[in-house]
Amino acid sequence: MRAYLIRRLIAIIPTLFIAVLIIFCMMRFIPGSVIDLILINADVGEVEVTRQSIEAALGFDKPVYIQFFIWLKEVVIHGNLGESLWSGDAVTDLILNKIPISLELNIIGLIFGIFIAIPIGIYSAIRQDTFLDYLGRSTAIIGMSIPNFWLATVIIVFPAIWWGYSPSIDLPLLTEEPWQNIKTFIVPAFVQGAVLAGFVMRFVRTMMLETLRQDYIRTAWAKGMKERVVVIRHALRNALVPFVTILGMMIPRMIGGSIVVETIFVLPGMGLLLYNSVLQRDYPVVSGVMLIMAVFVLLSNLLVDISYGYLDPRVRYR
Repeated sequence: MRAYLIRRLIAIIPTLFIAVLIIFCMMRFIPGSVIDLILINADVGEVEVTRQSIEAALGFDKPVYIQFFIWLKEVVIHGNLGESLWSGDAVTDLILNKIPISLELNIIGLIFGIFIAIPIGIYSAIRQDTFLDYLGRSTAIIGMSIPNFWLATVIIVFPAIWWGYSPSIDLPLLTEEPWQNIKTFIVPAFVQGAVLAGFVMRFVRTMMLETLRQDYIRTAWAKGMKERVVVIRHALRNALVPFVTILGMMIPRMIGGSIVVETIFVLPGMGLLLYNSVLQRDYPVVSGVMLIMAVFVLLSNLLVDISYGYLDPRVRYR
């Protein structure tokens, strides 16, 4: 296990390097420049002279590859992600302030998705081809098909028109007003977990159907065991082992979806920070946020792979 873990951690390094290099270069090659935005906001007359001085002050007068390796050296050696081009705040501090909000949104969304999807998926499997099975499968397809930005917009617009209700944008601290804090996350987390619920529901139903057809399940039925015991103790336990795979695949999707959800519901997390930074061409903040997101995705995939050894005794790591 130790050797496998070391190999996987080493393999993360080139993956992170390539991901951050792509983001670093892409931000500088898309139309629009932070220099133009600074000049517009500063309302400076002599554009060319000011542009040159700003580029020199920010280090943008150097080639892109040199800028990248200067930034990478600061990250690797000093752990410094740079400073915001607009506020001057350290990128590390900005990210640390936003991470708890994004984590809370995704954790509550994950809870929504799992606790809605797994019971429905199990029931659809054990009551195959009944009306409720068709209803559950149709709901799963709808959940997988609806974009989260459309669902979020509908939830905001129509209740506001019909009942004068709109989700709260005030976000008290979890340590000070825990219930009010959780209430603020309920609607965004439901949107975040809706797509996950559709995938999980379909996956759990498929795996349960496959497990229920195994010989040892038939033996359990033949022994006269109760349905609850057969389904939960024997079938569900084995059917949920591959569930870890789909969960690992959904984590990057949820991280990407949180950018949309946080922007629409105005939740001051990493997603909203990334969105605003892209609009402002705040290169250090974008690079720092994408680096942290990439690290989180890679580490979550590593944890998923490691968990196989604990969930399935047949899996051995070398």
